[in-house]
Amino acid sequence: MSRIAARFAALKTEGRGALIPYLQAFDPDAETSLALLRGMPAAGADLIEIGVPFSDPAADGPTIQAAALRGLAAGATLRKVLEMVRRFREEDRDTPVILMGYLNPIDSYGPRQFCADAAAAGVDGLIVVDMPPEESDLLAADAAANGLDVIRLVAPNTSDARLREILPEARGFIYYVAITGITGTRSASADELAAAIPRIRAASDLPVAIGFGIRTPEQAAHASRTADAAVVASALIHTLAGTLDNGRATKDTVPAVLHQLRELAAAVRR
Repeated sequence: MSRIAARFAALKTEGRGALIPYLQAFDPDAETSLALLRGMPAAGADLIEIGVPFSDPAADGPTIQAAALRGLAAGATLRKVLEMVRRFREEDRDTPVILMGYLNPIDSYGPRQFCADAAAAGVDGLIVVDMPPEESDLLAADAAANGLDVIRLVAPNTSDARLREILPEARGFIYYVAITGITGTRSASADELAAAIPRIRAASDLPVAIGFGIRTPEQAAHASRTADAAVVASALIHTLAGTLDNGRATKDTVPAVLHQLRELAAAVRR
């Protein structure tokens, strides 16, 4: 059983959903990013999503775009992100790690070598934002051969027919993009989520994680109960950015983000 499947199975026995915080790799620098990554499990992260900085994102709003630019300025590359995961795995063998990013860096790296190196570093899943299912053969076989789950994205305007077409090949969990738009903008209403999740469950038995627009502990708690997990990204990065001094980490950076994560986790676990 993969780490992702094992974690969701364990949480099901506990009767609660998962909290998945997002971390932009190398934001604002390599060591601060690694410190945050290492601190997240104890602060309440059930799974961790790591963003791979990319210069031309399509789904990310201003907050995550700014974080990606800070990460790139700090020297982030795909290879260095994998090294960060490897260093995390020296201390944590259990928390599932998912990389979220775009296809161009993977294609430049070489999909076969990337999947082998990602698995060796300790990555469990991949979310490739700009890779539609029709083009997933670029990655799917190499990912499967290395035990990596390629996680599908679905949106409010994904039809029932489309769900039945793409979700049978999904692995790990399904990422429900709760709004039609970019990250860090509006939030979906409780009624919108209540209508969307049953449609997804009708097409797949995989856990469903809700992302995009989840900012508060109350929203995270509701999302993790309506589905199986809540993904919190821009809210954490906004907090991180507020602690920086001319783009550099301060003594408050790591504590502030982990404090916010603990508040989110407490709400999810209630």
